[in-house]
Amino acid sequence: MNKPLTFLCISFYFKGGEFMQSCKQDGNTVYLLTSRKLEHRPWPREAIDEFFFMDNIENTPENIADITRGVAWLMREKKIDAIVALDDFDVEKAASIREELRIPGMGLTTSRYFRDKLAMRMKADEAGIRVPRFTSLFHNDDINRFADDVPAPWLVKPRGEASATGIKKVHSKDELWSHINALGDRRHQFLAEQFRPGDVYHSDSLIFNGDVAFCWSSKYLNTPYEIAHHAGIFRSATLDQNSAEAVRLRDLNAAVMKAFGMRHSASHTEFILSKDDGEFYFLETSSRVGGAHLSVLVETASGINLWREWARIESAVRRAEKWTLPEPRNDFAGILISLARFEHPDTSVFDAPEITWRMNEKHHVGMVMRSESRDRIMELLTTYADIVHRDFHASAPIGDKPSA
Repeated sequence: MNKPLTFLCISFYFKGGEFMQSCKQDGNTVYLLTSRKLEHRPWPREAIDEFFFMDNIENTPENIADITRGVAWLMREKKIDAIVALDDFDVEKAASIREELRIPGMGLTTSRYFRDKLAMRMKADEAGIRVPRFTSLFHNDDINRFADDVPAPWLVKPRGEASATGIKKVHSKDELWSHINALGDRRHQFLAEQFRPGDVYHSDSLIFNGDVAFCWSSKYLNTPYEIAHHAGIFRSATLDQNSAEAVRLRDLNAAVMKAFGMRHSASHTEFILSKDDGEFYFLETSSRVGGAHLSVLVETASGINLWREWARIESAVRRAEKWTLPEPRNDFAGILISLARFEHPDTSVFDAPEITWRMNEKHHVGMVMRSESRDRIMELLTTYADIVHRDFHASAPIGDKPSA
């Protein structure tokens, strides 16, 4: 009989149900700390022993201190073996609680490499991993030197947001400084980076005892920046995992995980293949399962459920046991997601037998498809994107206001 453990899962977004179900199936006690606004969402309640709700979800020092005091109070009666952040924005909370209450797992310094875009770039650059040229916004002379040495355009990025949220593209030194000045006393929370045109890829992986045990790479058909800022349709397709591109990405992903000190987790990492020189450049990484239902994409192609295997890894680590990855299969899969102008769109027009999953959320249309042929996946993604754009698509692009 496995020794039962107690997991405190933190997710202030509605996600991670399969992780908690897997934890429970492994004989563990599962607590969930989440937002009061999510109280009535369809969580897997049969897998959650107790809920704890908070109204304030921000990562302010005051709020994190309040959460830590609450967990310390909880621990007077209930022993907690592991704290797991199920979303990007909860990584700081989990790391701070671990540090204060001396619970094993990723601490504050390492967590920075998986949340702070500036820390990521500095660490990758230090490890000899290619990154687009960048600068912090701390020192005026550094900014001017960057603008004089690196050809425009540039991207001004928030250090703590996920994906393409809050990114501003600027085309001149005057525009750069205008945007920086508009940030006011928040400018230290941003960085400036060289804009490199190219295709963006993502590697979704599982890490155990410091080794990347599983890595599945895919290619976005529209970059996250294009989708966020130009109201595109989200599409991604898995690669041939034996292709030269996938092998290069697997090696790069392993180098990032080693340099950043990852020991045990799921991870979603993005790279750009530069049109200028044909080299891959590191963009960002995380210590969680990729969003936008990419876990469905990976499972459809490989048979590996990232949420469930991550939970199994966490249990194995706490019990000092072995964890073995199930044998993956090697199909191809594609995903398409779009905002829809109808609350409950009729998606019966999408009737290909390759469709294995359909999105069931208001004002969305989405699907995942599987085939033994990547050409067939690409054909469906192209054909269905045209139909979505014509008959379903609605847009809500991110505005120019800097992200707080």
